[in-house]
Amino acid sequence: MASPLSLFTVVSHRILSLHPPHPNRSLLFVKPKSPFSRTVSRDLRMRLHSETRNYVDKELIPSSTDSKLNPLEAGSKNLEKLVATVLILAQVWSPLPLFGLDSAYISPAEAVLYSPDTKVPRSGELALRRAIPANPNMKTIQASLEDISYLLRIPQRKPYGTMESNVKKALKVAIEDKDAILASIPEDLRDKGSELYALLVDGKGGLQALIESIRYQDPDKVSIRLASSLDTVAEMELLQASGLSFLLPQQYMNYPRLAGRGTVEITIEKADGSTFQAEAGGEQRKSATIQVVIDGFSAPLTAGNFAKLVTNGAYDGAKLNTVNQAVITEDGSGKVESVSVPLEVMPSGQFEPLYRTPLSVQDGELPVLPLSVYGAVAMAHSENSEDYSSPYQFFFYLYDKRNSGLGGLSFDEGQFSVFGYTTAGRDILGQIKTGDIIKSAKLIEGQDRLILPAQNNNSSST
Repeated sequence: MASPLSLFTVVSHRILSLHPPHPNRSLLFVKPKSPFSRTVSRDLRMRLHSETRNYVDKELIPSSTDSKLNPLEAGSKNLEKLVATVLILAQVWSPLPLFGLDSAYISPAEAVLYSPDTKVPRSGELALRRAIPANPNMKTIQASLEDISYLLRIPQRKPYGTMESNVKKALKVAIEDKDAILASIPEDLRDKGSELYALLVDGKGGLQALIESIRYQDPDKVSIRLASSLDTVAEMELLQASGLSFLLPQQYMNYPRLAGRGTVEITIEKADGSTFQAEAGGEQRKSATIQVVIDGFSAPLTAGNFAKLVTNGAYDGAKLNTVNQAVITEDGSGKVESVSVPLEVMPSGQFEPLYRTPLSVQDGELPVLPLSVYGAVAMAHSENSEDYSSPYQFFFYLYDKRNSGLGGLSFDEGQFSVFGYTTAGRDILGQIKTGDIIKSAKLIEGQDRLILPAQNNNSSST
């Protein structure tokens, strides 16, 4: 009979599994020791300034010993003191690497962890939109509009003039580069693309209407029409992205892969007879449905393997466990045929994923699909190696800013294969308890983009 400990999910450092923790392993999501902060740096400057003032007050006044020296020796000694004082003052008021004090200042690469202005996507929809490999002109339009989202967060006096300039810039690109934008859409989808283009420019939720809302300085209408414009941009970009924008490494061609987007519908059922809390005006229910959009543009192997497992019914009846900031499936790798996919992370600004290589956020590396979003979906690590994902276990990440770095990033950012986000039913995630069951999981969109090699063996798994 298994011990009680083996029945619970144990979360070891960067490994999620259903095994007792090794005594030398630390727990996942434990905050590391914080490096030197800017506050400490400022305190150091103040302390140095205070000590320098005392030094000046005490040392520049001739002492009784100095008075016994001859005029030449006394003058030389005072000159040495003056030079030392000048050097100390220069170090206090300018960031020169004197006396090894440069460690008091945080480097630009490390600052990404501590800057509250770090522009990582804060929602699954935003992260998924940025991950679409589309026409550069559309990305320019998208970036101009997304900047308005940040401007809307400014309290009180909002910079409506800057917002209007951003929309006009986007509108100019849309009009001047219309031919290039539509030419990037496959011919059989071009009629649909033309309809979306007209909506983007002149539609009720388009750019012209957005400019009008900004001029009325109505933040609610601006937010609604901005969301509408960005949705249209994403639809056009998805038409442009007909498949993967890079070639997979030859050694990974034997894995299932998803060449684009897919949607998975997961129905979760309460095991203890309780109910999920209803949304406003709804009824309490024993089961609830959530939707997950999985992204093959940035994680084709991970998303493809997950989609294959879903279509094979591998998660139907799977038990869920709630752990620190995550809801994870039980370890069912022994019950189904599956392969262990290599760790797969697409760095921001790159054109293809890295394999078996975690990102170093402290060096400024950020993923296209960040973990630091409530409802992010990622694969657990393999029991055997952190360079590979589990062949079966996945988890929903319950991001909590209170347990993150000052930049709002998870301390495990860039360490897991994130392959999608919960886009509907996010309120259900926080209500899941250990023992609840996945009643069913279905791939409701993207079957035509799932590529299954004729021979998919376990020789490439760990």
